[in-house]
Parts: sequence; structure tokens; C-alpha cells
Amino acid sequence: MTMTSSGSSVARRRNRRPKGPARLLAVQCALRMDSEAKVRLAAGVMRSLRLGRDPLPWSELEQSRWLRRTLTATGAADGVVTAQLLDGVLFAQSPARPDRRSAADWALRMASGGCMAAGDLSLRLTALCLAAHTDASAGRGCAELERIARECGLVTAELIAVLDRLATCLIGWHVVSSSGDLHWELLPEASVSADKRSMWHQGETGEQRKNSHFTLDGIDLPLE
Repeated sequence: MTMTSSGSSVARRRNRRPKGPARLLAVQCALRMDSEAKVRLAAGVMRSLRLGRDPLPWSELEQSRWLRRTLTATGAADGVVTAQLLDGVLFAQSPARPDRRSAADWALRMASGGCMAAGDLSLRLTALCLAAHTDASAGRGCAELERIARECGLVTAELIAVLDRLATCLIGWHVVSSSGDLHWELLPEASVSADKRSMWHQGETGEQRKNSHFTLDGIDLPLE
């Protein structure tokens, strides 16, 4: 069977879509980049992400034209990887804010400890995404099912399967068929404390901070 050129293009885009490990890496890069969109990731960060010196996540982000490595771990004596981020959308997410590094540390802890220490990085990315969208005071969250799936680099059927495997993090979850919204409740130990959640907020109007979240959208959209 011959595939049409448009079908071939779609297939190539799907094949290039970064998976869980690359997206966990992208979160760290986006939060740790400097005002020139350059990032320097130490070997310890890579170990915490359980990526070590695996080149595949970096390659996936490079193939998506999201970043360009300027120094690889194998080329650095201390195992540091440096890269230039190429996506201008990230500058809309307040890259110079001093609490971005704190948010990166929070994301690293959330993705590597407790119920999120699963070996499957897609589970860890989904758990991190849910935590970032959770109301800290109630331990509950709500978002469009397709949005969460997109941010995790999954199709909806794959996300449903992952949610079924997150019993160690979730009290429960369900999808409202009429709206397509996903509702969930995290176990108390998986919930994000209010002071840490504030690190994911961005933007200010005078002295009032907008109630919007630093989500994975700025990372996800250029990768689709």
C-alpha cells in the first residue's frame, strides 16, 4: 500500500514526537535556561532524572528543533551538558524570574521521589503534569483530557492506560464525557504544597500575581 505525501508527513511527525524522557528533560531545560535561552545541566540533574548519559532524549529534542547541544556529557570532563534552546515561545514564560530554578528543583524532586519514582518515565511525567495542575488546597485537579495527553506526549488512549497505572499517586480519577474534562484527586503525599505550587505561577499585574500556571504548554506545542 502506498502512503500519500501528507500521510507520510503526519507519520514522520508522530515518529519525531518526543516521549516521556525527552519531555522531562525539556521541563528542566525550560526552567533552568538563562536570559539568552542557554542551559547548563549538571550530571547530578541527569542522574536524578534517571537519564544518565543517555543521548536519546537530547536527540529527540534536537530532531524537533527545540534545542541544539553545544557541549555533550561525553565531551565535558564534569559530565555537564550545555545547550541552546531554539523556541522563542519560552521567553513568554518569564525566563528571568528568580524562582524558575526553585521550580526546576521542585519538578526534579516531584519526578524522582515518592510515588513518582517509577521506572517508567511516562508515568513520572504524567504524575508531574497532574501535580502541576492540582489545586494545592484541595488536592484535586481538572483539565481537558486532550490537553493533559498532549503535554505528556501521549494519545488519549495511552493516557488512560497510564492513569490506570498511577494507583500509588491517585485516590481516583474520571472523565466527564459531556465536556471531555479529566478530574483527579492526588494522595496527600503526592499533593503539591501551596508554597511550592506558587513557583509555577507566572506574570504580575502591579503587585498582584496572575492566577495562571507555568505549564508544559510552552514546551509541548513546538514539539507536535
